Amino acid sequence: MRQEEIWDVDAARRYDTPGTGMFALEVLEPTVDRLAALAGRGRALEFAIGTGRVAVPLSERGVPVSGIELSTAMVDQLRTKADEDTIPVVVGDMASAHVPGVFALVYLVYNTISNLLTQGEQVACFRNAARHLAADGRFVIELWVPELRTLPPGQQATVWRSEPGYIGLDTYDVLQQSVVSHHFRFDEGKQAQLFRSPHRYIWPAELDLMAQLAGLELETRHADWAGAEFTAESRSHVSVYRRSAGYRPE
Repeated sequence: MRQEEIWDVDAARRYDTPGTGMFALEVLEPTVDRLAALAGRGRALEFAIGTGRVAVPLSERGVPVSGIELSTAMVDQLRTKADEDTIPVVVGDMASAHVPGVFALVYLVYNTISNLLTQGEQVACFRNAARHLAADGRFVIELWVPELRTLPPGQQATVWRSEPGYIGLDTYDVLQQSVVSHHFRFDEGKQAQLFRSPHRYIWPAELDLMAQLAGLELETRHADWAGAEFTAESRSHVSVYRRSAGYRPE
């Protein structure tokens, strides 16, 4: 199934959960704080801007934000919060779509680069980010660390969250370096609602090599937006890349 079919009208309507989950203040505030600091007085470009979870509060901080988004349904949901003049969006693939101008910051949050299902597309995404960056600009990626160490021998699935009314599990194909995330939501009844999305997982070292191919190099890597140390036990990371010395845009 294509990504624009996965992120359809129903998915866009369910995506926003004001005050909870990804939209909780304790999740959003450190994210927006860090991005605003990295953008400084410059413009920011969000790849896969979605419904504006991060872009809207970042724009409210005074950072001019533009976006690229493949799903028109997600853009329609964004338009209930901000108009085109406030947050302009180009509908297209983040690996190739172009937004006019240059940016102090390009960013990808909440694992979205893994929605690109081949290594070639992921490398193209890095190159597209580099093409949009000002000379001293930065590219920021938030991404989870594949939890293969928790995968029992002979098993293909790991449960990564279990709480009342929700179970999240991933099924891995380690040969193809792919994973399908399954989100089960349920109440006291017998039926559960399932949402699935395919991904290509990326190790941090592979991500750094993709950056090198695009003329970028790692500046910092932390375990979260607040700047916690990244260790072997970290479940995710926020990685900041800058132009390599001698880089020339394609």
